[in-house]
Amino acid sequence: MAGQAILTLTDADFDTQAKAHPVLLVDFWAEWCGPCRMIAPILEELAGEYAGRLTVGKVNVDENRQTAARFGVRSIPTLIILRGGNRVEQVIGAHPKAALKSKIDQVLASA
Repeated sequence: MAGQAILTLTDADFDTQAKAHPVLLVDFWAEWCGPCRMIAPILEELAGEYAGRLTVGKVNVDENRQTAARFGVRSIPTLIILRGGNRVEQVIGAHPKAALKSKIDQVLASA
């Protein structure tokens, strides 16, 4: 199955994208962050597996400080799941794929 592209989100388009995608998993990350690089392939797999039900987006915290500050991101990676633009789940740190799937499944089940 072809993977769904991961969106690159910026301060300028974050709200528009959050409203355009019913369920959005946002990865707050930075180039220099080792754990962020570790979970990147997992997020790509999840984007493909949940295509049509969940959109994955990434916010580079060094380039988009406003959005990171708005969500109170203090350590990265921080993954936030939004439904209709509202935070419904948050995971801080690099977690195994199974743990992330469990969170995503909970959010999708309660939709």
